[in-house]
Amino acid sequence: MIKAIMHGAGGKMGHVVTEICREDEGIGIVAGVALEEGLDMGYPVYDRLSLVKESADVIIDFSAAAAADLLLDYTEEKRIPLVLCSTGLSDAQLKRVKDVSLKAPILRSANMSLGINTLVKLLRDAADVFCPEGFDVEIVEKHHNQKLDAPSGTAIALADAVNESQGNKYEYIYDRSQRSQKRDKKELGISAVRGGNIVGEHDVIFAGLDEVITFRHTAYSKSVFAKGAVAAAKFLAGREPGLYDMTDVIG
Repeated sequence: MIKAIMHGAGGKMGHVVTEICREDEGIGIVAGVALEEGLDMGYPVYDRLSLVKESADVIIDFSAAAAADLLLDYTEEKRIPLVLCSTGLSDAQLKRVKDVSLKAPILRSANMSLGINTLVKLLRDAADVFCPEGFDVEIVEKHHNQKLDAPSGTAIALADAVNESQGNKYEYIYDRSQRSQKRDKKELGISAVRGGNIVGEHDVIFAGLDEVITFRHTAYSKSVFAKGAVAAAKFLAGREPGLYDMTDVIG
């Protein structure tokens, strides 16, 4: 059985991952890290990684970007595989991820959902058909009113899938309120909606003359991200150092 450390055990995702691992005979959580005190998770919980005594095969991280620096230091020191699910990382932190991946395997994805990552593959093919024919590309993402970053990392990842397939010719436009001009053909619009308890919804729109094609992914619960993270952890354990993503998991 694969032994995992749950980094961010006290959060909503930490609890969901814990429940999934309890029902999975192939992986179990041996320790957790959380700032919250008095957690009863069914395994030891520490307030920092450096205090963890248990040996593990992989770390599953669903914490805040502020915790990434110490997490990456620990990953580098212990050479332990890391499934990095935190969003909102700075450019400096993303560079650090690449550097540490030379010494330990790291799997990072803007969205851990198997559906989203399959959509990424489909968008590349769709863009090859529609973009040369002059279709405009717009992305609309919707999330709950407690989400801090906008647009979502997933929206950027979907935009990147389209843009990279077309030689990075598009400019991302996040706000048109100050623009009084027609839409440029090299724009790729990304809009964010925040409200209620929307778990996550992403629309990628290819709009042409007389026809519109929309790809939509809707997450109805956080379990889709937790299931993807657990699948990623089982994939990553025992791998060679390197930077992986969910496309490696789904093949």
